[in-house]
Amino acid sequence: MQQSAMEQQTTTEAARPAPFAVTRSLSTSLLWLTMLAVMVAEVLIFVPSIANFREDWLSRRLESAAVAGVSAEGSGRGSLLDEAAQAKLLHALDAKLVAITMNGTSQLLAKSPELSTIDHEVSLADTAPWPLILGAFDTLAFGEDRIVRIVGHVGDGDMRAEVVMAEKKLRRAMIAYSWNILVLSVLIASFAAILVFVAISRLLIRPIRRMTHSMMLFRQKPTDGDRVIVPSGRRNEIGLAESELADMQTVLAETLREQRHLADLGLAVSKINHDLRNILASAQIVSDRLSTLPDPHVQRFAPMLIKSLDRALVYTQSVLAYGRAVESKPIRRKVRLHRLVDDVEDVLSLGRDPAIEVRNEVPPSIDVDVDPDQFYRALTNLVRNAIQALESETSEAVVRRVIVSAERREDGGVSVAIEDTGPGLGERAREHLFKAFRGSTRAGGTGLGLAIAAEIVDAHGGRIELKDTGRPGACFEIQLPPPRPASPTGRPTPAPPLAGGRAA
Repeated sequence: MQQSAMEQQTTTEAARPAPFAVTRSLSTSLLWLTMLAVMVAEVLIFVPSIANFREDWLSRRLESAAVAGVSAEGSGRGSLLDEAAQAKLLHALDAKLVAITMNGTSQLLAKSPELSTIDHEVSLADTAPWPLILGAFDTLAFGEDRIVRIVGHVGDGDMRAEVVMAEKKLRRAMIAYSWNILVLSVLIASFAAILVFVAISRLLIRPIRRMTHSMMLFRQKPTDGDRVIVPSGRRNEIGLAESELADMQTVLAETLREQRHLADLGLAVSKINHDLRNILASAQIVSDRLSTLPDPHVQRFAPMLIKSLDRALVYTQSVLAYGRAVESKPIRRKVRLHRLVDDVEDVLSLGRDPAIEVRNEVPPSIDVDVDPDQFYRALTNLVRNAIQALESETSEAVVRRVIVSAERREDGGVSVAIEDTGPGLGERAREHLFKAFRGSTRAGGTGLGLAIAAEIVDAHGGRIELKDTGRPGACFEIQLPPPRPASPTGRPTPAPPLAGGRAA
């Protein structure tokens, strides 16, 4: 079923359109945005430049009028030039009237008989930016058919010049200047955009495309380690992102392989438990009949056998329920912890090396609010792990001891410690502690015992950790929370849901 779903996903991926269409790619968007940004900058530059162009154009006309006035005064011709000179001056300036004011005296140099009403007046005495900018756009918008009077000082003296002319020539000069600015702006924007495009494409877009392509391939088959991206080794943010992506893909691929292994294993275990439950039920019937025999040895061990078979039946049923993804919640009761540890010791003493001592140092007065069957399983796994670690010690001089102790904390909770005098845990076991199939503390182990214990403790709202005591061996400490307050109905509040989702 998983393989079929994966094939369907691959087919869906293959049917999708190409992710890097030219019209929608990040690089194309970046190219257009760069051109737009440059064009906006050029517009901001164009506004004051067109105003300066208009002012310079008008200033040159006034300067030409002033030069003509000085020449006429030097020749002694008076105010007006002769008709031929006037025609030449008006033609050169494309004006209707030219006059100057010098030494307090106004002089009319030339005047066209076709002079009509003046539509607009421009004074070059106002050099503030906004009036110049507004005047330039006013000329562009309305200057085609207007007659304008231009007045302004010439040079550093008191000379003033006045020119009356059609505004059409000025407007056309400004339009030609604007077209030149536009063409130049487009060329600059294109060149800048191409440079930015090439630089950003090589430094940013290509690595992003590479990572995106790797993620798409990895998504199609995440368990394939060959589809993990190979970092380029860059020493920048892109290189860091590639390294983090490679680490994430590696961990994810390994996790998915483990999950698939666990799923296959869970299916197999469920099938085995289904038949094992029937076998244990038959064994339970036989044990019930054995308990009726008068033999003292039978009477001593039969209750232990019956209790073990009862727990085994409950465990097999729990495995089948877990295979159906039905999480069982702890059914809590007040339990004498000392007595529960005695039960664990009695069961584990049957096949244990007699040289290994299991010591119950739990005070008889301590009780805990736990599910007795589940917490019995957690203690059994922890103590059995400690015994198996001690069984590797063959020297008779080595003290082989497992101590189970407990104390009540100030907050009302209970701390339970399972300590042994074994060789302790290796570095690999510490890195993968409480992880199934990875956190085993001995060679050939599966790590399920610690994983089961951690899951049970989590279900009770507590925590389990490896405690550093400074002594040889290992010490696992369980921190159980204070007893739950009673609800208004007089019953304890429901147990919190399993946190962390550890698989047992």
